[in-house]
Amino acid sequence: VNGLPVTKYCDEQHLTPKERLELFVPVCQAVQHAHQKGIIHRDLKPSNILVALYDGQPVPKVIDFGVAKATSQTLTETTVFTQLGQVVGTLEYMSPEQAERNQLDIDTRSDIYSLGVVLYELLTGEIPFDRERLRSAAFEEMLRIIREEEPSKPSTKVSSSQSLPSIAANRRIEPARLGSMIRGELDWIVLKAMEKDRGRRYETASKFAEDVQHYLNDEAVVACPPSAAYRCRKFVRRNRAVLATTCVIALALLLVVGSMGWMVRDRVALQQQAARDHADRQKRLGDQVGLILNEVGRLKQEQKWFEALAAAQRAQAVLAGGEPSEDLQNRVSCAMADLEMVERVEEIRVLASEVKESNFDNAGAERRYAAAFQQY
Repeated sequence: VNGLPVTKYCDEQHLTPKERLELFVPVCQAVQHAHQKGIIHRDLKPSNILVALYDGQPVPKVIDFGVAKATSQTLTETTVFTQLGQVVGTLEYMSPEQAERNQLDIDTRSDIYSLGVVLYELLTGEIPFDRERLRSAAFEEMLRIIREEEPSKPSTKVSSSQSLPSIAANRRIEPARLGSMIRGELDWIVLKAMEKDRGRRYETASKFAEDVQHYLNDEAVVACPPSAAYRCRKFVRRNRAVLATTCVIALALLLVVGSMGWMVRDRVALQQQAARDHADRQKRLGDQVGLILNEVGRLKQEQKWFEALAAAQRAQAVLAGGEPSEDLQNRVSCAMADLEMVERVEEIRVLASEVKESNFDNAGAERRYAAAFQQY
């Protein structure tokens, strides 16, 4: 079959992104035809999609079914079956399920993924995963990258490319416009074809072609950005080990924080209960002392000074066994000071009267009274 690889032809002819999409549609239709005949190509890539001019029009042809797989019947008497543990295909364009050691569960959606990679390259000039990185990695690491890592959006890839000026020139478009043109619907179409979960890819190659045609006709496309819930599930699946460790650590921290919270809450509850108990004790003490002070007041009105002093001393003794408030202490202290002054004045009078029999010791009494009042 004569022709150039589709990417090389597009670059040499400086086809615009729209012209590249128009050329890509019959490629999908060719793959659909193979699928209808019960054949999965398994090695779709630019070098297996050749473009040649027929009557002045570029026509793509899908070639090299050397590793194709029959989906139902034996096509020839010498059909070669895929062996267990054998990896078939070209790594850069290989679907995640092809990157498994056991390729027995391959269906037509594997070709849809490879077509998505081809369209990615047609639009951006680069493949989703860096070639140098894939080739420098160990074989198992290459397979892991294909199976697990999510590719960048085509618009992000081309906008961050160091070769953007030459890529844009090959597409006859300004560098700044190329990324914005791809962003949105073309991103969605390409990434839907390249979903890791093949259940979310286009069901058939013809559905893929129809969505590209919808874009070319300015019609609504079927592809749409994945929901937040789906992205979350994908993130969880990709990071099971890390998330499991994180969850264990988070649970441990939660238990520690929870325990500390319980301790703090219990301590606060104990403090609050202690404060209530203290307030209750103060109230009972205040009520008890208050009754005694009322009695002191009544006895003072009756001028029963010594009985009043004895009652005040009783109130002071009650205070000593409790936790009185400052106000209560001041009330009892004032009552005691008054009654002790009365008692002292009486002692001075009696002492002055006894010194000189019937004569009152005025001078001595005056000094003692002055000292007593000064102390009071």
